[in-house]
Amino acid sequence: MSEPIRFRSARRDDLSAIVALLADDPLGAGRERLEDPLPDPYVRAFATIDADPHQDLVVAERAGRVAGVLQLTFIASLTWQGSTRALIEGVRVASDLRGLGIGEALVREAIERARRHGCRIVQLTTDRSRADAHRFYERLGFEATHVGMKLHIDHRSGGQP
Repeated sequence: MSEPIRFRSARRDDLSAIVALLADDPLGAGRERLEDPLPDPYVRAFATIDADPHQDLVVAERAGRVAGVLQLTFIASLTWQGSTRALIEGVRVASDLRGLGIGEALVREAIERARRHGCRIVQLTTDRSRADAHRFYERLGFEATHVGMKLHIDHRSGGQP
Protein backbone atom coordinates (compact mmCIF):
# COMPACT_ATOMS: atom_id res chain seq x y z
CA MET A 1 0.00 0.00 0.00
CA SER A 2 1.62 3.21 -1.11
CA GLU A 3 -0.71 5.71 0.56
CA PRO A 4 -0.96 5.54 4.36
CA ILE A 5 -4.31 4.71 5.90
CA ARG A 6 -5.68 6.77 8.75
CA PHE A 7 -8.49 5.56 10.99
CA ARG A 8 -10.96 7.82 12.71
CA SER A 9 -14.52 7.96 13.88
CA ALA A 10 -16.88 9.01 11.11
CA ARG A 11 -18.15 12.57 10.86
CA ARG A 12 -21.52 13.70 9.53
CA ASP A 13 -19.86 14.93 6.32
CA ASP A 14 -18.68 11.35 5.64
CA LEU A 15 -22.23 10.03 5.47
CA SER A 16 -22.69 10.15 1.68
CA ALA A 17 -19.35 8.38 1.14
CA ILE A 18 -20.30 5.74 3.70
CA VAL A 19 -23.67 5.05 2.09
CA ALA A 20 -21.92 4.86 -1.29
CA LEU A 21 -19.62 2.15 0.14
CA LEU A 22 -22.61 0.24 1.53
CA ALA A 23 -24.38 0.44 -1.85
CA ASP A 24 -21.25 -0.56 -3.84
CA ASP A 25 -21.77 -4.22 -3.17
CA PRO A 26 -23.99 -6.93 -4.68
CA LEU A 27 -26.13 -7.20 -1.53
CA GLY A 28 -26.11 -3.49 -0.71
CA ALA A 29 -27.05 -2.48 -4.25
CA GLY A 30 -30.50 -3.89 -3.69
CA ARG A 31 -31.14 -2.50 -0.24
CA GLU A 32 -29.41 0.90 0.02
CA ARG A 33 -30.64 4.20 -1.44
CA LEU A 34 -27.78 6.39 -2.61
CA GLU A 35 -29.59 9.63 -3.38
CA ASP A 36 -28.77 13.32 -3.13
CA PRO A 37 -29.85 14.37 -0.62
CA LEU A 38 -29.65 11.17 1.37
CA PRO A 39 -32.96 9.87 2.72
CA ASP A 40 -33.65 11.01 6.28
CA PRO A 41 -33.35 7.53 7.86
CA TYR A 42 -29.60 7.55 7.11
CA VAL A 43 -29.20 10.96 8.73
CA ARG A 44 -31.18 9.90 11.81
CA ALA A 45 -29.27 6.61 12.11
CA PHE A 46 -25.94 8.42 11.89
CA ALA A 47 -27.02 10.87 14.62
CA THR A 48 -28.07 7.97 16.87
CA ILE A 49 -24.80 6.09 16.31
CA ASP A 50 -22.73 9.24 16.78
CA ALA A 51 -24.44 10.08 20.08
CA ASP A 52 -24.08 6.58 21.53
CA PRO A 53 -20.85 5.97 23.51
CA HIS A 54 -21.27 2.22 22.86
CA GLN A 55 -21.04 2.70 19.09
CA ASP A 56 -18.15 3.66 16.85
CA LEU A 57 -18.52 4.13 13.12
CA VAL A 58 -14.92 3.80 11.98
CA VAL A 59 -13.66 5.01 8.62
CA ALA A 60 -10.42 4.18 6.88
CA GLU A 61 -9.18 7.26 5.09
CA ARG A 62 -6.65 7.04 2.25
CA ALA A 63 -5.40 10.11 0.38
CA GLY A 64 -8.21 12.18 1.88
CA ARG A 65 -10.89 9.74 0.71
CA VAL A 66 -13.15 7.50 2.79
CA ALA A 67 -11.84 4.15 1.55
CA GLY A 68 -13.54 1.84 4.03
CA VAL A 69 -15.99 1.71 6.90
CA LEU A 70 -17.25 -0.54 9.65
CA GLN A 71 -19.54 -0.16 12.63
CA LEU A 72 -18.29 -1.31 16.01
CA THR A 73 -20.80 -1.83 18.81
CA PHE A 74 -19.82 -2.56 22.42
CA ILE A 75 -22.27 -4.87 24.18
CA ALA A 76 -22.34 -5.42 27.93
CA SER A 77 -23.02 -9.06 28.71
CA LEU A 78 -23.62 -11.24 31.71
CA THR A 79 -21.98 -14.17 29.95
CA TRP A 80 -18.24 -14.72 30.24
CA GLN A 81 -18.43 -13.39 33.80
CA GLY A 82 -19.99 -10.06 32.92
CA SER A 83 -17.64 -9.24 30.09
CA THR A 84 -18.07 -6.83 27.24
CA ARG A 85 -18.04 -7.97 23.63
CA ALA A 86 -17.64 -6.04 20.40
CA LEU A 87 -19.79 -6.57 17.35
CA ILE A 88 -18.39 -5.65 13.93
CA GLU A 89 -20.99 -4.84 11.27
CA GLY A 90 -21.15 -3.27 7.84
CA VAL A 91 -17.53 -3.77 6.79
CA ARG A 92 -16.98 -2.27 3.34
CA VAL A 93 -14.00 -1.18 1.27
CA ALA A 94 -14.30 0.82 -1.94
CA SER A 95 -14.42 -1.64 -4.84
CA ASP A 96 -11.55 0.05 -6.68
CA LEU A 97 -9.33 -0.22 -3.57
CA ARG A 98 -9.96 -3.85 -2.62
CA GLY A 99 -6.94 -6.10 -2.43
CA LEU A 100 -4.67 -3.37 -1.02
CA GLY A 101 -4.92 -4.46 2.63
CA ILE A 102 -7.38 -1.75 3.66
CA GLY A 103 -10.02 -4.22 4.87
CA GLU A 104 -7.50 -6.16 6.94
CA ALA A 105 -6.10 -2.99 8.47
CA LEU A 106 -9.64 -1.75 9.22
CA VAL A 107 -10.66 -4.97 10.98
CA ARG A 108 -7.41 -5.03 12.94
CA GLU A 109 -8.12 -1.44 13.99
CA ALA A 110 -11.57 -2.53 15.20
CA ILE A 111 -10.03 -5.40 17.17
CA GLU A 112 -7.57 -3.00 18.78
CA ARG A 113 -10.37 -0.57 19.68
CA ALA A 114 -12.29 -3.50 21.21
CA ARG A 115 -9.19 -4.49 23.20
CA ARG A 116 -8.80 -0.94 24.52
CA HIS A 117 -12.49 -0.95 25.45
CA GLY A 118 -11.91 -4.07 27.58
CA CYS A 119 -13.77 -6.53 25.35
CA ARG A 120 -13.14 -10.26 25.72
CA ILE A 121 -14.82 -11.27 22.47
CA VAL A 122 -15.07 -9.71 19.02
CA GLN A 123 -17.84 -11.15 16.91
CA LEU A 124 -19.36 -10.52 13.52
CA THR A 125 -21.79 -11.97 11.05
CA THR A 126 -21.28 -12.26 7.34
CA ASP A 127 -23.79 -13.28 4.72
CA ARG A 128 -23.54 -16.97 3.87
CA SER A 129 -23.15 -16.08 0.18
CA ARG A 130 -19.87 -14.23 0.79
CA ALA A 131 -17.34 -17.07 0.54
CA ASP A 132 -14.45 -14.64 -0.01
CA ALA A 133 -15.41 -12.75 3.16
CA HIS A 134 -15.52 -16.00 5.13
CA ARG A 135 -11.95 -16.82 4.06
CA PHE A 136 -10.88 -13.24 4.82
CA TYR A 137 -12.23 -13.33 8.39
CA GLU A 138 -10.83 -16.81 9.03
CA ARG A 139 -7.41 -15.58 7.91
CA LEU A 140 -7.72 -12.86 10.58
CA GLY A 141 -8.42 -15.46 13.27
CA PHE A 142 -12.23 -15.48 13.37
CA GLU A 143 -13.90 -18.87 13.71
CA ALA A 144 -17.37 -19.93 12.62
CA THR A 145 -18.37 -21.20 16.08
CA HIS A 146 -22.07 -20.32 16.06
CA VAL A 147 -25.06 -20.30 13.74
CA GLY A 148 -26.41 -16.79 13.25
CA MET A 149 -30.07 -16.11 12.66
CA LYS A 150 -31.98 -12.97 11.79
CA LEU A 151 -35.62 -12.01 11.67
CA HIS A 152 -36.50 -9.12 9.37
CA ILE A 153 -39.54 -7.23 10.62
CA ASP A 154 -41.78 -5.77 7.96
CA HIS A 155 -43.25 -2.63 9.48
CA ARG A 156 -45.61 -2.24 6.53
CA SER A 157 -47.51 -5.39 7.58
CA GLY A 158 -48.11 -4.34 11.15
CA GLY A 159 -44.81 -5.71 12.48
CA GLN A 160 -45.39 -9.34 11.55
CA PRO A 161 -42.47 -11.16 9.89
